[in-house]
Amino acid sequence: MNLINSSCLLLLRSVSRNITVYRSNIHPLISRLYTETTAELSKAQLQKLRDQEQRFKRRLHSVHRKFADIPQNSEFQGQHHVYCEYGKGIYRSTLGHDEQEMLEVFNADWGGDGYGTIQRVRLSPSETLLAVTVKKDHHEETRCVLVHLGGLILRQKALLVLHNVLSFEWATDDILFYSTQETLRCLRVFRIHLSDSGVQNTLVYEEKDPEFFVEVSCSRDQRLVTINCSSKISSEVWFVDSKTPLSSPTLIQSRQPGLLYHVEHSDNYLFILANTGANQEYQLLRAPLASPSMPHWVPLFSAVPGTVIKDMELLQDLCVFTVKDSQCRLQIQTLSTQEPYQLNTHKLPHWACDLSAQRVGTVDRGSFGFLLSSPVHPPVHYLYSSREQNLSVTEGNTKYMDEFNTTRLQAASQDCTMVPLTLLHMPALSELHKAPLLLHLYGAYGVDLNMAFSPEKRLLLEDGWALAYCHVRGGGECGLAWHRAGSMLQKRRGVEDLAACIQTLHHLGVSHPSLTALTARSAGAVLAGALCNHNPQLLRAVILQAPFLDVLGTMQDTSLPLTVEERGEWGDPRIREHRDNIASYCPCHNIIPQLYPSMLITAYSEDRRVPLSGVMKYVERLKKAIQMYTTQVGVNAAHFPAVILDLKPGGDHFGPEDFRLSLNESARQLAFLYTELGLDHPKTRRRQKEKSNNLTGKSHKP
Repeated sequence: MNLINSSCLLLLRSVSRNITVYRSNIHPLISRLYTETTAELSKAQLQKLRDQEQRFKRRLHSVHRKFADIPQNSEFQGQHHVYCEYGKGIYRSTLGHDEQEMLEVFNADWGGDGYGTIQRVRLSPSETLLAVTVKKDHHEETRCVLVHLGGLILRQKALLVLHNVLSFEWATDDILFYSTQETLRCLRVFRIHLSDSGVQNTLVYEEKDPEFFVEVSCSRDQRLVTINCSSKISSEVWFVDSKTPLSSPTLIQSRQPGLLYHVEHSDNYLFILANTGANQEYQLLRAPLASPSMPHWVPLFSAVPGTVIKDMELLQDLCVFTVKDSQCRLQIQTLSTQEPYQLNTHKLPHWACDLSAQRVGTVDRGSFGFLLSSPVHPPVHYLYSSREQNLSVTEGNTKYMDEFNTTRLQAASQDCTMVPLTLLHMPALSELHKAPLLLHLYGAYGVDLNMAFSPEKRLLLEDGWALAYCHVRGGGECGLAWHRAGSMLQKRRGVEDLAACIQTLHHLGVSHPSLTALTARSAGAVLAGALCNHNPQLLRAVILQAPFLDVLGTMQDTSLPLTVEERGEWGDPRIREHRDNIASYCPCHNIIPQLYPSMLITAYSEDRRVPLSGVMKYVERLKKAIQMYTTQVGVNAAHFPAVILDLKPGGDHFGPEDFRLSLNESARQLAFLYTELGLDHPKTRRRQKEKSNNLTGKSHKP
């Protein structure tokens, strides 16, 4: 929603998930030849997948067309117009008129110099200016483009372009606050004042602690612009009142080790979501705007034991909480300055795995719109109305919920902790013993595993696959304590949790090792790689995308701009205990001669978060270990695991945003999975089945 999720997403996109540039010790010329040789070998292996890849590409085009009309979070409303983001453009139409009158007010190409993907959009309070950040193709650099919406001619060039902007918010129609990003760090906040006398740009905040990351946000009622300073273990928030936008920021509560908090505003009160509840979980507190510090915080709401607060949204005199135990639900709480009380609770559909808040321009404080989806269920638009006190479906089709099963399980980890597991499948659970199984994993930074809708996952489900999402410690699915239990010195617990999830599924009769594959991206590769070192027999194939594999090597280089910030997640290798702990699970430093699962590793040559040198080191060590083992035991060459490095140009750490390139990557991954698990292409299987049925039919003719 507005607080935790928006902060986490910005933090992930800018700082977390992985580390930036790792300086290779290999001589540049040798390194280049080394890379080219590995790339050529992998290219030959990828060529063998080409026919399968083309067939899957056609199927993916088809499944994307099937779900082309699903609701998307691409609309927002101003005082007089409705705005819609489509492709590279932003279009608007007058309220009450149909889409035939939509006019383009912005195009991403206005960013110039290859800046062509829309990232974030903000409309000024009275709808006179539009601010949009656009990302450079295949890189992470961004520009903020300001466009004037007044006058009769809407198609016009940018009023102003700001460089390296990550987050930004309007205080008034002529004052914008924004944070800048340099070498993946966000440490400064500026205020730009547009006036008849010119443009005045002022530095209003500069962070001195390298462990902190700074972003700008806005309260839902648009009264406050907040400057949020966050590290892995603490936070600090400043605010500027939009009624006095030229004043200096006011501190709410100074940072304290272990204190995390987020701030909203309504009717001259601050509503603070802070980890001051039981077991250091989030609870809601209130403080007067005039006296915002911690001594004035008054508790209003805490989740009952066994549930955690995932996020909140303020509506007039109500607060809508997303709370979670085995699954998510909405809990409505009054915000009366007298005695607050719980109003009602709304269970969300059993199949719902992802909640995405509706984008807002001019805010309707009487309702809260959001999209519900799962990896295989397309988004459905829901609306909670505070006036009617009900939850309703406003757009989208719920028919797909009857086509698949959502089974929520638990796996007992090595220390007897019960680890949540979400299994998506079409056949009954008892019929999955021969089904191919694809496991999904992240388990870092307190971030939930991505479970938004994916047409590719829908395709696999329709082909008879079972999809398992492992909510291991280190992620955020079960609250802040769940993250703490899988970070720093406890990082190995995530590996144990993952092994327990796989073993539990196999024990229940869901697939078996020769039909089991695992996919992970970015920091999720740490746990995936560690599992392959310790329990390679559990898997047949692994897909890693932009993988972080050399934790020890990266964290030892203190000259890197983000290494200090990451100590709260991985530990500080200058401390012997921390170094030994990282060394015990680091994927790159624990490879041994044995039979590993086949691997498809997608890396990006200019990825500043996961440098190519670490990926190359891992690939070469892995190949040598496999070769050594197969030579010693005399394994037939036909049974060698494939280790394929799919090297891409550019720095798309989060994957290509271009649909065509993204489709190519997905098709290649599907071709790899079907090949390594020994599965026929679905069309081939259908032909064989039809042929078998025809033959059987002929044999029964009189």
